[in-house]
Amino acid sequence: MDVSTLVAAAIGVVGTLGGTLGGAVLGERANRTQNQRADRQRAEERADRIQQDRRDLYARLNTTARAYRVAARDAVHASERGESVDPTNLDAAKEAWAEEYSQAQLALPKDVLEVASTLNRALGVGYTVVKQLPSGPGQDEAYRRARTWFDSPLSDGVYLLRVALRHDLGVEPQPRFEQTRAQELATLDSERRHLERLLASERARPTRAGGSA
Repeated sequence: MDVSTLVAAAIGVVGTLGGTLGGAVLGERANRTQNQRADRQRAEERADRIQQDRRDLYARLNTTARAYRVAARDAVHASERGESVDPTNLDAAKEAWAEEYSQAQLALPKDVLEVASTLNRALGVGYTVVKQLPSGPGQDEAYRRARTWFDSPLSDGVYLLRVALRHDLGVEPQPRFEQTRAQELATLDSERRHLERLLASERARPTRAGGSA
């Protein structure tokens, strides 16, 4: 066998090996690219699921907050008209809010949780307002106070929660939201504490009267 034949044979072997190795490298690169694409797709799907779960939670939180306020306000109006008030609707609304709020405590970012927590305390005072409505003298003032609470401070609090949720989702970002949020939370908290003092004072009156008799 002459030298030319050997060289040709060697070149053929090298070419075959090179083609095999090259194909393996290209195949590995293609698999790696495919795996990376699949990983990105799974990550995007996971992020979409998380975002959708957050939207669903925010929607339920907003819905139950509004329903709780409306149920309490309706109970006040019915009682003021002298109608018998069935506590079922109010208690159901209270429980629905409590369930969503407990879940939200584990998922809400700090600034939104602060809004929800402040509103939760305000809703709780509203529930006490309904349960403590008088049936004797002085009821006009009590009903006026209750209407004001549900139609003004508490209504503003529910609205603030909705704004905060939409802002956090990026649906409707609010300019200077942090400043507005802090001011409105301070106002709601102040109104709540004032109402709590009035309610506590009214609960204490019969006890003092009984003790002095």
